[in-house]
Amino acid sequence: MEKMNQAFEKMKMLVGVEVDDEASTATINDDNSSWFMDDFNRNCTLSTKQSMLVFFNPIKFGIAFTLGNMLSLGSTAFLVGPKRQVTMMLDPVRIYATAIYLASMIFALFCALYVHNKLLTLLALILEFGALVWYSLSYIPFARTMVSRVIVACLDTEF
Repeated sequence: MEKMNQAFEKMKMLVGVEVDDEASTATINDDNSSWFMDDFNRNCTLSTKQSMLVFFNPIKFGIAFTLGNMLSLGSTAFLVGPKRQVTMMLDPVRIYATAIYLASMIFALFCALYVHNKLLTLLALILEFGALVWYSLSYIPFARTMVSRVIVACLDTEF
């Protein structure tokens, strides 16, 4: 914890904030020592209830996750305009990623709302998440190539 405090004080000096010598040597009590990690854990990771929802009730999670993805596509269309959004989605570089992403969203909703099979819905969610990552990587130059090479290098083992 002391190293983190020292790094924080150095960051203050780099930014130009006045640093008291007494404040840099003061220690934080145990109650407040892990506030950052508590906040990070609470806000950025799945809580126990949320992770249980994914595995024990994937149908509800699948509906919410897919509708959230649709809303995120709608929000980017709102920001850049619907015509430009469709043009970017149908760009030859990402046409296949877009088709797989949209098809996986439709498949996940179909499995959740019509089939009502938890295992199939969970598999559709995994497919949708993978398609979302691949679609998102299509907007970063050379990202898909880099990720593909890393995955091939990790999986290419000889026994």
